[in-house]
Amino acid sequence: MGDTGCVHFGSYVKEYGYDSYSVVHAYFSACISKEARRRKALSCLCYKCGSSGPQLYSCLHCIYFACKGAHINEHYKHTKHFMALELCYGMLYCYQCRDFIYHSKCQAIAERHLRREARTLDKSLSWRPWSPSRVEIELLLKNPKRRHVTALTSIGLRGLLNLGSTCFMNCIVQALIHTPLLRDYFLAELHECTAKTAAKCLVCEVSRLFQEFYSGARGPLSLHRLLHLIWNHARHLAGYEQQDAHEFFIATLDVLHRHCTLAMSTAASPAATTGTTTATNTTNSGQNQSSDPNPTQCNCIIDQIFTGGLQSDVVCQACKGVSTTIDPFWDISLDLGESSNGQSLIDCLERFTRAEHLGSSAKIKCNTCNSYQESTKQLSMRTLPIVASFHLKRFEHSSLIDKKISTFISFPAELDMTPFMSQKNDTADFRYSLYAVINHVGTLDAGHYTAYVRHQKDIWVKCDDHIITTATLKQVLDSEGYLLFYHKKILEYE
Repeated sequence: MGDTGCVHFGSYVKEYGYDSYSVVHAYFSACISKEARRRKALSCLCYKCGSSGPQLYSCLHCIYFACKGAHINEHYKHTKHFMALELCYGMLYCYQCRDFIYHSKCQAIAERHLRREARTLDKSLSWRPWSPSRVEIELLLKNPKRRHVTALTSIGLRGLLNLGSTCFMNCIVQALIHTPLLRDYFLAELHECTAKTAAKCLVCEVSRLFQEFYSGARGPLSLHRLLHLIWNHARHLAGYEQQDAHEFFIATLDVLHRHCTLAMSTAASPAATTGTTTATNTTNSGQNQSSDPNPTQCNCIIDQIFTGGLQSDVVCQACKGVSTTIDPFWDISLDLGESSNGQSLIDCLERFTRAEHLGSSAKIKCNTCNSYQESTKQLSMRTLPIVASFHLKRFEHSSLIDKKISTFISFPAELDMTPFMSQKNDTADFRYSLYAVINHVGTLDAGHYTAYVRHQKDIWVKCDDHIITTATLKQVLDSEGYLLFYHKKILEYE
């Protein structure tokens, strides 16, 4: 098909030219003026049912509006008018090809209309796919050699020097570097900082690290600048002793989140700058670590990728009234249970989302009964993040003893979170793929962290500080597992 549409559109252009397309797109898709918006509001309705959408098509032969599906199909069968414009996204549709088509000249017309629309509404241009400029085309023609990615490529792999008990940091950095959408964000250089703040900005340092990882160089990197910035912004992690990788992960997300928020051109509300932490079953842990009352407040890249919503339903045992709260989370901490036998991640999630009786010593005031009553509490997932992170609580701390739990917990390469959702939705897809695993070997006092990361599809590597070696999926799934990172298989865009 190429960039000139299809043969049917070619015959349409010979008969009608581009005027009909241009007018329909300008007035009923992009809406280039106040008058165009008025006309669309008054006349852009399905001629069959009078509906305004949600998805309308316009026949380019006779400017007939109809809903997607039966109504526009009926018009085509009756008139044999085969070219239509989908008005929501401005896409050409050929009924003879039974497919959307691309035409470079129509795309250029559409781009001009979208720019005019943006100017009249005093707004920024919405996201558009990248297309090379004239200068970029010339550069591409002058440099025809391309770097081909093969199964043996090492681009994106770099070892990390251990600066003295810093394996906890190295493994978390490897997991973040191999988070697909985070990689796309930083390699696109979307983060901007002023010269004054860049030296103290953790996001700028992480952006530099992504450039280093994907530069093609193979030597190990030193994370001394990153460590120094973390020390400055998360003082509880400062010092040369071994730290907990999970604590470092949450602290890093928190600092990145705060620095992203500060760097955003539109000022965030005060609530949006409050860090989100870990979802923990509060009936077991005795504390609720989530602090941001609204996970949708901030739209920084960290929250876009890592933030989910945890629903808590408290049911009064007297009147059965339900009190529901929703807290944001960056990861989910899971108890390993009492059994010393092998368990699974699914077992831990089922235990996490099981209804629990709070007991007579933890009565909650019921708004309906207007008195303190015994109740049950159940956790479930209201919304899931793009990256679902699970923390298996292997380190147990008490006033009597600190110990590590080495119980084997099996975890799958593919995970379906549907059973743990608050609301059943037949159209949503809650399937995830494993892409990174953090392991801790040794004792609580003398241990070492390593990471398995998925470098490419079906290709795994083990990151042990500065040493990078290939690994099999079986080795990954047979590992002890401390932090598990899953990426959503299908992304929904709003």
